Amino acid sequence: MGAIFQSLGRTIIAGLVVLVVIIIVASGVYGGGAANAGDHAWWTFVFRWLHVMSGVMWIGLLWYFNFVQTPSMPKIPDEQKPAITKVIAPEALFWFRWSALATVITGLIVGGMNGYLVQALTLTKGFHAIGIGVYLALIMAFNVWFIIWPNQKKVLGMVQVSPEEKAAAAKRAGMASRINTMLSIPMLFCMVAQSHGGL
Repeated sequence: MGAIFQSLGRTIIAGLVVLVVIIIVASGVYGGGAANAGDHAWWTFVFRWLHVMSGVMWIGLLWYFNFVQTPSMPKIPDEQKPAITKVIAPEALFWFRWSALATVITGLIVGGMNGYLVQALTLTKGFHAIGIGVYLALIMAFNVWFIIWPNQKKVLGMVQVSPEEKAAAAKRAGMASRINTMLSIPMLFCMVAQSHGGL
């Protein structure tokens, strides 16, 4: 059992196995579920689940950077900072940017599969909450890919720049990250409000 949890890959596979067992047992006890696998509603649900999973990773990492890593950096002794800048931050930024993209793509797929994508993008009454959420998410994803990531590459030394450019890049990336943290609050509200009557 311990071997499962010593590997992230095996842990994820175990989580998927647990999920399949739950689906099979729940389908057997309550009916439905796996028996409907393959129809449009089931695939719409799968993409919504992938959208939520991607979004949890994206916003979780955004909040990690803003609530944990950035405030902790001044407290870390200089000789220990390379552990963050050379190992942890590049790995976290990899998952951060790709989960942002996956969240946007799966969200657009869900909107299309449910037939409300155009209404959301045009902020049609009844779809305005999800539409606002989509636009906030698109702004945030743009910030990730075109402001935060290019500037973080300079900060982390992946792109060689002068110390002055590195300081300016850190400031730009930090500001975009804080803007995304601010936007994540109304974005998440709008996403939930659409189907739960909050707006």
